Amino acid sequence: MSEKNKNKNFVPKAPQKPNFQLWLIIAAVLVLLGLTWIQQRGAVIDITQKRFEDMYLAGDVSKVVIVRNMNRVDVTLKPSALQNAKYKTELESNSSFFNPSGPHYALQVTTSDKFQTDFQALEEKVPEEDRIGASVTNEENWSSYFGSFGFLILLFVFFWFMMRRMAGPSGPGGQIFNVGKSKAQLFDAENKVKITFDNVAGLDEAKEEIQEIVEFLKNPGKFTKLGGKIPKGALLVGPPGTGKTLLAKAVAGEAGVPFFTLSGSDFVEMFVGVGAARVRDLFKQAKEKAPCIIFIDEIDAIGRSRGKGQMPGSNDERENTLNSLLVEMDGFGTDTGVIVLAATNRPDVLDSALLRPGRFDRQISIDKPDIVGREAIFKVHLAPIKVSNDIDPKKLAAQTPGFAGAEIANVCNEAALIAARRNKTAVDMQDFQDAVDRVIGGLEKKNKIISPEEKRIVAYHEAGHAVAGWFLEHADPLVKVSIVPRGVAALGYAQYLPKEQFLYQTEQLMDEMCMTLGGRAAEQIIFGKISTGALSDLERITKLAYSIVSVYGMNEKLGNVSFFDSKSDGYKMTKPYSEATAEMIDQEVSNLIQVAYDRTLALLNEHREHLEILAQELLEKEILFQADLENLIGKRPFAKETTYQAFTNKKEKKSTPPLDTKAEDGHTVTDPAKLEVPESNPEK
Repeated sequence: MSEKNKNKNFVPKAPQKPNFQLWLIIAAVLVLLGLTWIQQRGAVIDITQKRFEDMYLAGDVSKVVIVRNMNRVDVTLKPSALQNAKYKTELESNSSFFNPSGPHYALQVTTSDKFQTDFQALEEKVPEEDRIGASVTNEENWSSYFGSFGFLILLFVFFWFMMRRMAGPSGPGGQIFNVGKSKAQLFDAENKVKITFDNVAGLDEAKEEIQEIVEFLKNPGKFTKLGGKIPKGALLVGPPGTGKTLLAKAVAGEAGVPFFTLSGSDFVEMFVGVGAARVRDLFKQAKEKAPCIIFIDEIDAIGRSRGKGQMPGSNDERENTLNSLLVEMDGFGTDTGVIVLAATNRPDVLDSALLRPGRFDRQISIDKPDIVGREAIFKVHLAPIKVSNDIDPKKLAAQTPGFAGAEIANVCNEAALIAARRNKTAVDMQDFQDAVDRVIGGLEKKNKIISPEEKRIVAYHEAGHAVAGWFLEHADPLVKVSIVPRGVAALGYAQYLPKEQFLYQTEQLMDEMCMTLGGRAAEQIIFGKISTGALSDLERITKLAYSIVSVYGMNEKLGNVSFFDSKSDGYKMTKPYSEATAEMIDQEVSNLIQVAYDRTLALLNEHREHLEILAQELLEKEILFQADLENLIGKRPFAKETTYQAFTNKKEKKSTPPLDTKAEDGHTVTDPAKLEVPESNPEK
C-alpha cells in the first residue's frame, strides 16, 4: 500500500441505527390519549337499578347524565357523600385513576326512554327542592369517530405513507420518484475496502496494467508531462473465478479516490427508460466526485451487440441503456476524470462500439493461472490456515492444473474442513489431496452399494485408462486412479498431470483420444461386451474429434478449413456449410474415432498382462498412485519431465543462494525433490 494511503486516517463509517423516532412519537400520543380518556372517565363502578334508587333517595346523588347512544347512565355523587366510608373506600380501592369530579358510578339500562320514565316516578318520592333532574347526551367515542370518518382517515394515512416512500431514500422495494436513481455502492475515505494488491496473486501482468491507472489518479503529472492521456476505461476479460472482481476490489483499496461499484443487472428494470436514467445518474454522481473510478461487473448484461434478437417495431430497453452508456463514456464533454472499469467472461457478445478505443482503451486478459501463478495463489490462501510442515505449494500447484483462483480457494477451504472433521491439529498433504479429489470428482460415496460384478467392470475400465496412458508417448502422466464412487454417477476416475502448453499437434490429440477410449476398449477385451460407463469418455472424444475435423483444419479430406466463428453468440439457425459437407464431416469424425479405438484395442491386447495386474490391484486397494504403477508394471517408457519437475529444475538453475534463502524472483529455493505421491491408503 502506498504511503499516501497509510498516512490517511480512514474512519470506518458508523453503522446506521434504526430510526425509532416516528414510532416513539406515535406511542407517546397513544399513551397520552389513553391517559386523558381514563382521567376523563375516572373510576366508574357499575351498579344496579336498585342501588341507584337507594343512593338517590338517600340524597347522595348530585348529577345524573343519560348517555342515550350508549344506553348508560352516569351517576356523580355529592362531595359530602364522597366522605362517606362506604363510597370512599369502594371508589379508591377500585382504581388508581380516581376522579373526584365524577362520574363515579354507571348504570346500564335497557332504553333511555324507559329510564327517564322510571326516574320521573322516582323523583316524585322526594321533596321538590331535593330533585336534581337528569340531563341527556350522546357520547362521541372512538368507534363513533371511526364509523363516521374511518374511510377518510385510512385514505389520508395511505397517501401520507406513499408520499414518504416516494420522497424517502432508495429502499428494498424501490420508490416511484427514485426508480431512475443509480444503485451504485460508493467506497470512499469513510467506507474503505480493505483488499489491496497484496491480496491478489497470480495476476502480475494484469496488476501492472491496473496499477498504472491507479498511479495516474495519484500522480497525473508523471504521465501528462510527456503528452499522455489517462485511459477512459479498462475491460477485464477472463473465465469465471479468475479474479476479475477481486482485482477491482484491490483497485478500490489502493486508489485512494471515490470508487463506485455495481453490476450490469442493476441497470435493468421493468420500466421503460429507467436503465438509461440510472446510467446518467451514475455518471452525474461520479463527475461530482471526480477523479474517481466506476466498476461495472458483468457488463455483458447491458453491453450485448445491438440489433440481435430484437423483434421489428419493438423497444429494446437494453439497447437504450447501452446507448446512454456509450454517450457517457465518450461523447461531448466527457473529459471529466472518470475512469470506467468493467468485467465480463463473455467478451464475444459485447457490442463493437463499446470495445473501441476511447471507451475501453484497454482489454486486460485474465486467464487461468499457470503453475507459477497457482503457487502464488496457494501461498495467499494458505496464510490463514494452520498447515503442517509437509505442505509444499509447488506440489499443490502442480497437482491442480487448469484450476482458477476461486477453485484454489475452494480446495484450501475444503482441506481445512476435512482436517477439522478428522480432529487434526494441522492440515496435512493428505487433506489437500482429498480436497482436490472432492473438487474434481465430487463427494466420496462411502456407503454406495455396488455389486461385485459392477466393481470388477469399473476396475478394468479405469485400469484400461491407466495402461493406455502409460504406454502412449504424448499422453499426460498419471497421478492417481481410483474406483471409489464419487459425485452423482461417477463410479471411478483417473487423475492426470497435464503439461502446461497452448499448442497441440495431431499426434498429441490422437494419443489423448486413445487414452480416453482405454476404458471402453478394456471392457471389450476382458468381458467381450461394453457398458454405459464410458458416457463421459465418449462425450469428450466426440467433441475433440469434431474440433479436429471442423475447427482446427487437421483432416486431410476437408483440408485447411475451419467452420468456427469466434464472433458468433451461439444462436445461429443455419450451418456455414452444405449438407454434403456436413455428411463428410460426420463420416470423417466417425472414421477418426474408429481409428483411435482400433489403435487402443491393439495397445491393450499387447499389454493385457499389465491390464490384469492393475485391475486386480485396484480391486484390492481401490486407489493406486503413480508410484504404485511403477512398482507393478515398471517405469513409463517415455522419460519426460512433469510440469512440477520442470518447474523445480528451472528454479534450481536460476537460483544460486543456499537452500531456504530468498532468490531474486522472490520465491524460496528448496531442494528440487521429485514429485512424491503418498502411498495408497489401505483404509479406503
